[in-house]
Amino acid sequence: MSEHRCDKCKLREVYYKKPQSLLGKFWRWHINWCPGWKSYMKSLDEDDKQEVIKFYNLKKFS
Repeated sequence: MSEHRCDKCKLREVYYKKPQSLLGKFWRWHINWCPGWKSYMKSLDEDDKQEVIKFYNLKKFS
């Protein structure tokens, strides 16, 4: 399995540190339509996927 850029994305790191910052909000908005994020979510096993869904409160991927 190839490594996804989402694992090491700088914007994702910003979101973890400061989710209410402009860049943090941009990251959260962007994962709703990003094809790379959709591919990343498909690559996760079910437990990891549910953890990400819960952390980001993603209704689209549940």
